[in-house]
Parts: sequence; structure tokens; C-alpha cells
Amino acid sequence: MADRRLKVFHSVARLLNFTKAADSLHMTQPAVTFQIRQLEEYFNTRLFDRTHNRVSLTEAGQCVYGYADRIFELYDEMENTIRELTGDVSGVVTLGASTTIAEYMLPFLLGDFKNKNPEVNIRLKVSNTEGIVSMVENNVIDLGIVEASVNNKNLQVDVCRVDQLVAIMAPNHPLATHKTLTADQLIPFPFICREEGSGTREVIAGYLKEHVSSENNMKVCLELGSPEAIKGAVEAGMGISVMSHSTVVKELKLNSLAAIPLSPALERPFSFVHQRHKFKVRAMEELLAFAKSYCESHQQN
Repeated sequence: MADRRLKVFHSVARLLNFTKAADSLHMTQPAVTFQIRQLEEYFNTRLFDRTHNRVSLTEAGQCVYGYADRIFELYDEMENTIRELTGDVSGVVTLGASTTIAEYMLPFLLGDFKNKNPEVNIRLKVSNTEGIVSMVENNVIDLGIVEASVNNKNLQVDVCRVDQLVAIMAPNHPLATHKTLTADQLIPFPFICREEGSGTREVIAGYLKEHVSSENNMKVCLELGSPEAIKGAVEAGMGISVMSHSTVVKELKLNSLAAIPLSPALERPFSFVHQRHKFKVRAMEELLAFAKSYCESHQQN
């Protein structure tokens, strides 16, 4: 119902980047530029300054952005109120999740949610924790699920479950016969880790910094961008790693990997993240409530 040109303008103004706005709107960049030009012709003034490869709002653009924010807030509130009156749960929710959560937790959660709410369409964006938090901050996604701490006070963070991390290695590795492993025991061996910005990497780095007694650093031999890539490299005997226990259940059954608990135990929260003051549409509220309930009923033993 809302003016398409105003929606496009609002996305560009929020992100101050035409390419990112086009991606978030599932449009081409020329189409976004065309919509902005139409709106500028309508108001007979420039809304953006484009100088030195930077985009900024003009005074008129800042004015339009302020009104657009209020318009879309009221629009969402109107939709939500009508849906509460009619009992209808529908619409689109854009969800973001870090890689581990997207690959090993969300398929079952979203499957159950869609069975109960078939009229809700979910768009999923996958990134590392740093990327997901940035998307929530910039309103690119409605709700994020991440695997590391979040420090932005403007965001609402709710822990949904506690995840246990374990050391993994090939079954014939010298450490595979241990019942538990300390941080000091991991240090001598080649280590395979996630990329910079990964929540898993951040948690492991903090744990090692706290518990390694010597001045030696972890011998990082590979940095890989997904849990599946890390598991493959560990299975091939290229090194050891630390991962969520939930990601290696299949490999443990097949005996292609060994997983040893750490001492002291290494745990981290999986958390829901969303804008603290953003008006939540009914579909998002339903998904958030469902996900919290799902996590409580599927806590690890």
C-alpha cells in the first residue's frame, strides 16, 4: 500500500548506499536509481548528495527521511492492529542467522513454524555474527539469531539457548582418546578456525586467552568460512578445531570425527536480536514467541 518510491528512498537513506539498498529490496541498482529520480522530480529537489563516491542526505532528504520513518511506523502499526482484530497472522519476516544456527538449528524450527503459520513468508539471510548484528542495526532484517555477545544498547537481546562447544579431531588423532581436554593441551597442534567476524571464533579466542597458561598462541593453519568446510578439513587430518556439539552429531555417529569436551566447559548463548524500539508486526511477534518456546523445549541435555 505504501508509495513504492518512498520505500526505496527510505532504504537508500537508511543505508546511504544504493547497492546495499538494491540488495535489501531485491531490486537492481538502476531500478533503485530510477525510483529515487522519480521522487526527486516529484518534490522538485535533490534528496541525496553524491560526491567523492559517498552518498549523503540533503536537508530536504533528511526531512523526507524523518517523515518516511513515521509513515512506515504508522503503516506497520495499522497492519498489526487489523491483523489482531481479524486473527490473521501473515506477511513477510526477514530473518538473519549466523552460519552455525542457519545450518543446524533453523531448518527444524522454521519447518515447524511454517506448518503452524503457512501465510507467513520468511526470508533468510546468512552471515557471520558481525554481519547479522550490522543488518539488525541498519534495519535490513527484522530479527537476527547470533552465537556471540552483542554490545549495542539500542538492540534487544534475548538468550534462546546455551550451546556447548567441544574439541574435534580425526578419530586416530593423539587427543582422541582423552575424556576431557584443557586449553593447554590444544595449543601444540595445528588449529583450523572460522574467519574474522565469526561468533564462534570470537568465543574460542576469549576462552583460550582466559585458560591458556603459557605465552604460546594457537597454531592456526587454516581459516575457513563454514562449519562444513572445517569438519572436512579436520576429517582429512589437517588439524583440530573447536565447534558446537550440535554440528557434529552426524559425524560422531559415522565415527568420522571424535569430539572431546573441554575442561572447564566452553559454552555460549544463542540469542535473538532485534531493534529495541522498532514496532514489531504480528508475524514477527509470532515468530519470536514461537522460536523462544522452541528453544526452551529443545535445550541440550
